[in-house]
Amino acid sequence: MTILVTGGAGFIGSNFVLDWLKQSDEPVINLDKLTYAGNPENFASLTGDARHTFVQGDICDRALIDRLLAEHQPRAIVHFAAESHVDRSIHGPGEFLRTNIDGTFTLLEAARAYWSALEGDPKTAFRFHHVSTDEVYGSLKPTDPPFTETNPYEPNSPYSASKAASDHLVRAWHHTYGLPVTTSNCSNNYGPYHFPEKLIPLMIANALAGKALPIYGDGQQIRDWLYVTDHCSAIRAILAKGKVGEVYNVGGWNEMPNIEIVQTLIKLLDELSPRADGKSYAEQITYVTDRPGHDRRYAIDARKIERELGWRPAETFQTGIRKTVEWYLANQDWVANVLNGSYREWLAKNYEAR
Repeated sequence: MTILVTGGAGFIGSNFVLDWLKQSDEPVINLDKLTYAGNPENFASLTGDARHTFVQGDICDRALIDRLLAEHQPRAIVHFAAESHVDRSIHGPGEFLRTNIDGTFTLLEAARAYWSALEGDPKTAFRFHHVSTDEVYGSLKPTDPPFTETNPYEPNSPYSASKAASDHLVRAWHHTYGLPVTTSNCSNNYGPYHFPEKLIPLMIANALAGKALPIYGDGQQIRDWLYVTDHCSAIRAILAKGKVGEVYNVGGWNEMPNIEIVQTLIKLLDELSPRADGKSYAEQITYVTDRPGHDRRYAIDARKIERELGWRPAETFQTGIRKTVEWYLANQDWVANVLNGSYREWLAKNYEAR
């Protein structure tokens, strides 16, 4: 019994691998290309653990995928690998289309060939789980109900469009070829090992470094926030009990505007790591020009996964965000290693002009 995880050196993928091996002795084959956001330090604690096999490689490499499936005979593929940052997709959409669309297609075709050759119980038990995002549904108005699994797709960025395309491919491979798939569309994740280009880790890193805390537009963009280990437990529930062909929305029941997120972080940092001059980190807030096509609100209705699979998030935003800040304060070496030259170049490109 083995599972293959793609993108297992990224933020959510590495948390899933670590959490999986805390809950189970079932081995994990961890495939990651190690692009800028893939960090093997995320699973340094697994060094020497025979249950974890890391393979550096590209999900677009069909020969590699075929070899891994033949060699390890996994009972499931959990597909995290994706380019995932909206701003990066605006600056360079090509890589998003390659990874998110071509890569998912390659995986689906390899999985279909592998699954078709299986017989008996292994064939019946096999699953391909695709991890997607709420951004495929587009943007909500303030009074709109949260996204359900039946919302039409209305992606508004190159990133969300590429993820929407991958979702459609997964659905088509199930309906056309019978491949046993499940899909989850999650809200904004946060927690340990989050690459500091995203809102929460960026604000923590900039605050501690005495840098500006850049807020897009008026800061009233609303997101639903999900602690990453809750997301991991949802995927475990889907693998264990999810119905083939179904989509499950995974959310944290925590709708908050971006400016409120930043204010919460400032209060925690003022408490846990106060500035040397005794002033609040709030003085570092800077409003910058909004990004093109910025979706105003996302919200997830997660009642289906609760009703059918018995899953609910264990963390409130208050408990999860405190754990997150405490982790970053305790792991400044990890943050320092991430903040290399290419990352600083990216921040300058994205924010200085604003």
